[in-house]
Amino acid sequence: MRALGVQGPRNRLYRMNRCLPRRLGAALLVLVPFALCAQDIPRPKEFYFEVDAEVVRTLELYPGDDDATVERLLKARERGRRGEGALASAQLARIAYAGGRTDTGRALYAEAVARADGARMRDAMHWNHGWDLYRSGDVAAALEQWRIAGAERLKGPSWLPPTLALGLWRLDRREEAVRWYAAAVRTEPQQWRAPDLERLLPDWTDADRATLAEVAAAWQANPPSWP
Repeated sequence: MRALGVQGPRNRLYRMNRCLPRRLGAALLVLVPFALCAQDIPRPKEFYFEVDAEVVRTLELYPGDDDATVERLLKARERGRRGEGALASAQLARIAYAGGRTDTGRALYAEAVARADGARMRDAMHWNHGWDLYRSGDVAAALEQWRIAGAERLKGPSWLPPTLALGLWRLDRREEAVRWYAAAVRTEPQQWRAPDLERLLPDWTDADRATLAEVAAAWQANPPSWP
Protein backbone atom coordinates (compact mmCIF):
# COMPACT_ATOMS: atom_id res chain seq x y z
CA MET A 1 0.00 0.00 0.00
CA ARG A 2 1.44 3.36 -1.00
CA ALA A 3 1.12 6.23 1.44
CA LEU A 4 -0.20 9.54 0.16
CA GLY A 5 2.45 12.02 -0.77
CA VAL A 6 2.54 15.16 1.35
CA GLN A 7 3.36 18.58 -0.11
CA GLY A 8 3.33 21.66 2.07
CA PRO A 9 2.50 19.67 5.21
CA ARG A 10 2.84 22.56 7.67
CA ASN A 11 0.26 24.70 5.91
CA ARG A 12 -2.12 21.82 5.20
CA LEU A 13 -2.04 20.38 8.71
CA TYR A 14 -2.45 23.84 10.21
CA ARG A 15 -5.53 24.38 8.06
CA MET A 16 -6.86 20.94 8.90
CA ASN A 17 -6.49 21.46 12.64
CA ARG A 18 -7.94 24.96 12.41
CA CYS A 19 -10.99 23.71 10.49
CA LEU A 20 -11.74 20.69 12.64
CA PRO A 21 -14.21 21.44 15.43
CA ARG A 22 -12.60 22.29 18.74
CA ARG A 23 -14.32 19.32 20.32
CA LEU A 24 -12.48 16.90 18.01
CA GLY A 25 -9.70 16.10 20.44
CA ALA A 26 -12.00 15.42 23.37
CA ALA A 27 -14.81 13.80 21.43
CA LEU A 28 -12.73 11.48 19.29
CA LEU A 29 -9.69 10.63 21.38
CA VAL A 30 -11.94 9.05 23.99
CA LEU A 31 -12.73 6.45 21.32
CA VAL A 32 -9.06 5.49 21.00
CA PRO A 33 -7.43 3.15 23.53
CA PHE A 34 -4.61 4.65 25.54
CA ALA A 35 -2.33 1.90 24.23
CA LEU A 36 -2.80 -0.10 21.06
CA CYS A 37 -0.98 -3.40 20.95
CA ALA A 38 -1.40 -6.60 19.02
CA GLN A 39 -3.47 -9.23 20.74
CA ASP A 40 -2.59 -12.87 20.27
CA ILE A 41 -2.83 -13.68 16.58
CA PRO A 42 -4.79 -16.92 16.06
CA ARG A 43 -3.08 -19.83 14.40
CA PRO A 44 -3.65 -19.84 10.65
CA LYS A 45 -6.28 -21.95 8.94
CA GLU A 46 -5.35 -24.31 6.15
CA PHE A 47 -6.36 -22.14 3.18
CA TYR A 48 -6.97 -18.46 2.36
CA PHE A 49 -8.69 -18.29 -1.01
CA GLU A 50 -11.01 -15.26 -0.64
CA VAL A 51 -9.94 -12.42 -2.95
CA ASP A 52 -11.51 -9.80 -0.62
CA ALA A 53 -11.15 -6.89 -3.05
CA GLU A 54 -13.79 -4.83 -1.22
CA VAL A 55 -11.60 -4.68 1.89
CA VAL A 56 -8.15 -4.21 0.35
CA ARG A 57 -8.89 -0.89 -1.32
CA THR A 58 -7.69 2.61 -0.72
CA LEU A 59 -10.37 4.62 1.04
CA GLU A 60 -10.64 7.81 -0.94
CA LEU A 61 -13.63 10.09 -1.35
CA TYR A 62 -11.83 12.71 -3.45
CA PRO A 63 -8.49 12.34 -5.24
CA GLY A 64 -5.54 14.23 -3.80
CA ASP A 65 -4.44 15.55 -0.42
CA ASP A 66 -3.89 19.27 -1.03
CA ASP A 67 -5.51 22.08 0.91
CA ALA A 68 -8.56 22.23 -1.36
CA THR A 69 -9.12 18.48 -0.99
CA VAL A 70 -8.82 18.70 2.80
CA GLU A 71 -11.45 21.46 2.83
CA ARG A 72 -13.81 19.31 0.73
CA LEU A 73 -13.24 16.33 3.01
CA LEU A 74 -13.93 18.36 6.13
CA LYS A 75 -17.23 19.54 4.65
CA ALA A 76 -18.18 15.98 3.66
CA ARG A 77 -17.29 14.73 7.13
CA GLU A 78 -19.58 17.32 8.72
CA ARG A 79 -22.63 16.59 6.55
CA GLY A 80 -23.53 13.53 8.60
CA ARG A 81 -24.11 11.13 5.71
CA ARG A 82 -23.02 7.76 6.98
CA GLY A 83 -20.99 6.22 4.15
CA GLU A 84 -19.65 9.46 2.67
CA GLY A 85 -18.78 10.88 6.07
CA ALA A 86 -16.96 7.69 6.99
CA LEU A 87 -14.88 7.82 3.81
CA ALA A 88 -14.07 11.48 4.42
CA SER A 89 -12.92 10.74 7.98
CA ALA A 90 -10.78 7.82 6.79
CA GLN A 91 -9.10 9.89 4.08
CA LEU A 92 -8.47 12.71 6.55
CA ALA A 93 -6.96 10.13 8.90
CA ARG A 94 -4.61 8.96 6.19
CA ILE A 95 -3.52 12.53 5.48
CA ALA A 96 -2.95 13.09 9.19
CA TYR A 97 -0.76 9.99 9.44
CA ALA A 98 1.21 11.04 6.37
CA GLY A 99 1.88 14.37 8.10
CA GLY A 100 3.02 12.71 11.33
CA ARG A 101 -0.13 13.54 13.35
CA THR A 102 -0.77 10.02 14.58
CA ASP A 103 -3.14 10.96 17.43
CA THR A 104 -5.41 12.85 15.04
CA GLY A 105 -5.17 9.98 12.55
CA ARG A 106 -6.20 7.39 15.13
CA ALA A 107 -9.08 9.52 16.32
CA LEU A 108 -10.37 10.04 12.79
CA TYR A 109 -10.13 6.33 12.02
CA ALA A 110 -12.11 5.59 15.18
CA GLU A 111 -14.79 7.98 13.96
CA ALA A 112 -14.70 6.43 10.48
CA VAL A 113 -15.24 2.92 11.88
CA ALA A 114 -18.16 4.15 13.98
CA ARG A 115 -19.78 5.70 10.89
CA ALA A 116 -18.96 2.91 8.44
CA ASP A 117 -21.79 1.59 6.32
CA GLY A 118 -21.60 -2.16 6.94
CA ALA A 119 -19.09 -4.79 8.03
CA ARG A 120 -17.08 -4.78 4.81
CA MET A 121 -16.46 -1.05 5.04
CA ARG A 122 -15.42 -1.43 8.68
CA ASP A 123 -12.97 -4.16 7.68
CA ALA A 124 -11.58 -1.85 4.99
CA MET A 125 -11.12 0.87 7.63
CA HIS A 126 -9.14 -1.53 9.82
CA TRP A 127 -7.06 -2.76 6.89
CA ASN A 128 -6.16 0.78 5.84
CA HIS A 129 -5.54 1.87 9.42
CA GLY A 130 -3.19 -1.06 9.84
CA TRP A 131 -1.06 0.06 6.92
CA ASP A 132 -0.96 3.66 8.15
CA LEU A 133 0.14 2.45 11.58
CA TYR A 134 2.72 0.17 9.99
CA ARG A 135 4.16 3.02 7.91
CA SER A 136 4.30 5.20 11.01
CA GLY A 137 6.38 2.54 12.77
CA ASP A 138 3.74 1.08 15.11
CA VAL A 139 3.87 -2.49 13.83
CA ALA A 140 2.20 -4.03 16.89
CA ALA A 141 -0.83 -1.77 16.53
CA ALA A 142 -0.90 -2.49 12.78
CA LEU A 143 -1.11 -6.22 13.49
CA GLU A 144 -4.08 -5.63 15.75
CA GLN A 145 -5.92 -3.73 13.00
CA TRP A 146 -5.17 -6.47 10.45
CA ARG A 147 -6.35 -9.10 12.92
CA ILE A 148 -9.67 -7.30 13.28
CA ALA A 149 -9.97 -6.87 9.52
CA GLY A 150 -9.61 -10.52 8.61
CA ALA A 151 -7.98 -12.99 10.99
CA GLU A 152 -11.20 -14.27 12.55
CA ARG A 153 -13.55 -14.23 9.58
CA LEU A 154 -15.18 -17.47 8.48
CA LYS A 155 -13.63 -17.23 5.03
CA GLY A 156 -9.91 -16.67 4.76
CA PRO A 157 -8.89 -13.51 2.86
CA SER A 158 -5.92 -14.09 0.57
CA TRP A 159 -4.14 -10.93 1.74
CA LEU A 160 -3.95 -12.10 5.34
CA PRO A 161 -1.07 -14.67 5.36
CA PRO A 162 1.61 -12.50 3.70
CA THR A 163 0.52 -9.36 5.54
CA LEU A 164 0.57 -10.94 8.99
CA ALA A 165 3.82 -12.72 8.13
CA LEU A 166 5.38 -9.33 7.36
CA GLY A 167 4.23 -7.75 10.63
CA LEU A 168 5.12 -10.72 12.80
CA TRP A 169 8.61 -10.97 11.30
CA ARG A 170 9.17 -7.26 11.92
CA LEU A 171 8.29 -7.87 15.58
CA ASP A 172 10.73 -10.78 15.72
CA ARG A 173 7.86 -13.25 16.18
CA ARG A 174 9.50 -15.40 13.56
CA GLU A 175 7.97 -18.79 14.22
CA GLU A 176 4.49 -17.28 13.91
CA ALA A 177 5.52 -15.41 10.77
CA VAL A 178 6.68 -18.60 9.09
CA ARG A 179 3.46 -20.40 10.07
CA TRP A 180 1.43 -17.67 8.40
CA TYR A 181 3.63 -17.71 5.33
CA ALA A 182 3.10 -21.47 5.16
CA ALA A 183 -0.65 -20.80 4.89
CA ALA A 184 0.01 -18.75 1.75
CA VAL A 185 2.04 -21.63 0.32
CA ARG A 186 -0.68 -24.17 1.10
CA THR A 187 -3.25 -21.94 -0.59
CA GLU A 188 -1.29 -21.07 -3.74
CA PRO A 189 1.88 -23.21 -3.83
CA GLN A 190 2.86 -22.18 -7.35
CA GLN A 191 2.89 -18.54 -6.31
CA TRP A 192 4.50 -18.68 -2.89
CA ARG A 193 7.03 -21.54 -2.92
CA ALA A 194 9.49 -19.45 -4.91
CA PRO A 195 7.66 -16.13 -5.02
CA ASP A 196 8.05 -13.31 -7.50
CA LEU A 197 7.20 -10.73 -4.87
CA GLU A 198 7.38 -7.74 -7.19
CA ARG A 199 4.61 -9.31 -9.27
CA LEU A 200 2.58 -10.62 -6.34
CA LEU A 201 2.84 -7.49 -4.20
CA PRO A 202 3.29 -4.53 -6.57
CA ASP A 203 1.98 -1.98 -4.04
CA TRP A 204 4.47 -2.99 -1.34
CA THR A 205 7.75 -1.14 -0.93
CA ASP A 206 11.04 -2.76 -1.88
CA ALA A 207 11.94 -2.88 1.82
CA ASP A 208 8.73 -4.72 2.74
CA ARG A 209 9.16 -7.19 -0.10
CA ALA A 210 12.72 -7.79 1.08
CA THR A 211 11.41 -8.51 4.58
CA LEU A 212 8.87 -11.00 3.25
CA ALA A 213 11.62 -12.60 1.19
CA GLU A 214 13.39 -13.33 4.49
CA VAL A 215 10.23 -15.03 5.74
CA ALA A 216 10.02 -17.06 2.51
CA ALA A 217 13.65 -18.14 2.94
CA ALA A 218 12.96 -19.21 6.53
CA TRP A 219 9.97 -21.23 5.32
CA GLN A 220 12.06 -22.87 2.58
CA ALA A 221 14.74 -23.79 5.13
CA ASN A 222 12.28 -25.42 7.54
CA PRO A 223 8.65 -25.68 6.37
CA PRO A 224 6.33 -26.20 9.36
CA SER A 225 4.03 -29.19 9.31
CA TRP A 226 0.25 -28.87 9.12
CA PRO A 227 -1.73 -28.75 11.32
